[in-house]
Amino acid sequence: MTVAAGSEVADFTIASTAGEFSLSAVRGKPVVLYFYPKDNTPGCTSESADFRDLHAQFTAAGAIVLGLSRDSIRSHDSFRKKLELPFDLLSDADEAVCTQFGVIKMKNMYGKQVRGIERSTFLIDAGGTLVREWRGVKVAGHAAAVLAAVQDLRG
Repeated sequence: MTVAAGSEVADFTIASTAGEFSLSAVRGKPVVLYFYPKDNTPGCTSESADFRDLHAQFTAAGAIVLGLSRDSIRSHDSFRKKLELPFDLLSDADEAVCTQFGVIKMKNMYGKQVRGIERSTFLIDAGGTLVREWRGVKVAGHAAAVLAAVQDLRG
């Protein structure tokens, strides 16, 4: 069962670039969780850089930003260092969190059908409720739209 807007997000624990991450450990703060297909690819690099560039504003709004893909922690560490990302990346090699959020899709890549992550972002409020979701994201302007939604949470 995938999480739906307006419902509470079930807790999960997952490997991150800062060790183990549990959603319940950040309860009390809004969480921006963006799912992306792969480290070091053009769209994912742009999207991560956009979240990086707006990170101070997300922090000022009280939010935590996290990126998630199926890549290994080793790959994430390298990607994070290369882009100087000020937030952690989560590694979902077994696709448990991807399944929870329903982001695994069949996609066309170079004329072939491949199973992968559909670029998606979820905004979870301080109480743990999914308040907003963006699926099939186009990178341009996306991080700014998410920031506006975070700022709206504060009223």
